[in-house]
Amino acid sequence: MNEVLSRDADTQVSAIVAEKICKEIISGGARLTILDDLDLQIAAGESVAILGRSGSGKTTLLSLLAGLDSPTRGDVRLAGQSLGALDEDGRARLRAGRVGFVFQSFQLLSGLTALENVMLPAELAGLADAGQRAQDMLTQVGLAARTTHYPHQLSGGEQQRVALARAFAASPSILFADEPTGNLDVATGSSIIEQLFAMNRSRGTTLVLVTHDQQLAARCGRTVTLEAGKLVERSAGPRA
Repeated sequence: MNEVLSRDADTQVSAIVAEKICKEIISGGARLTILDDLDLQIAAGESVAILGRSGSGKTTLLSLLAGLDSPTRGDVRLAGQSLGALDEDGRARLRAGRVGFVFQSFQLLSGLTALENVMLPAELAGLADAGQRAQDMLTQVGLAARTTHYPHQLSGGEQQRVALARAFAASPSILFADEPTGNLDVATGSSIIEQLFAMNRSRGTTLVLVTHDQQLAARCGRTVTLEAGKLVERSAGPRA
């Protein structure tokens, strides 16, 4: 997708637009290109899987699209706003209430209960009903009886369900998931994925999913394959 993506009609329906983004780092005194001149547009409500081998740049691309990192060159527009025009605090404010994350390593705060972990993004978004939202989300993922438990008291699958509830607590319009089942057994991972897509369908949330699992990627409406920092393939898959 190399066409210009700056037309008003495009940006109004696009949750994410990346234009000519490059990411370079200095490693061992040499310049290493991780991502090279990528264009990508993701429509509001679309589900997109980012495929690729380890080291291909999948997580780097996800971080750039979410504004967690900045490209060496190029620009990303998230929810219609250029991330390059914002400082770190500005990007955080833009994400608050609009963007949810599900990480492979759960990223729960150890000193907070399940309920408090789920409440956090809703509180940061300034939502007055953060507690009720968190309770409702934990009930939806089957953890109504575990609200007062701390992360170390929960199994891996339970922790990931807390992370999933947290991601949806503020009703984000965009959800980024980075290998969300990577640390789970097959049965638990399948359950998490079913919940992820069910919640995505019911809320119309734009889903951007990083994975190496072809079967999981096929459940998304579209796949983007990265190889050595290059965008080498796009294909449509069945809707979840």
